[in-house]
This record gives sequence, C-alpha cells and structure tokens, in this order.
Amino acid sequence: MAIQLENIVESIKSKVRALKKSRKKPYVKMDKSSSVKVEIRSRQARKLIEKTMRVADQPGKRAIS
Repeated sequence: MAIQLENIVESIKSKVRALKKSRKKPYVKMDKSSSVKVEIRSRQARKLIEKTMRVADQPGKRAIS
C-alpha cells in the first residue's frame, strides 16, 4: 500500500514539473488601438448620459450618484 502511494505521489510530481516547464505565454498582449479607446470612451459617455436622463426623469431626486 505504501509503495503504491509513493508511486502515485511521484507520478503527480513529475506531471506537475512537466507542466511548469512547458508553460508558455499563450499570446502576446497587444495595446488597445485608438479606435478601441474611442469606442470605450463613447460607451462610458452613453452610460453617463443614460444615468443622467434617468435621474432627470425623476423630479424628486436631485443627486446623481
């Protein structure tokens, strides 16, 4: 029983070592292009406008949070 346990532990250790050695970055991270940055800003602006309009439609509330 103890020998089988040792064999299992050794096989797990060897598999973990092999995984660590073969681990490479799957891709190179790219910077955002200017068009993507503009799209992100326009989405944020649209969200802010929608939020402002919702608050404006409720006359009882004054603060935008």
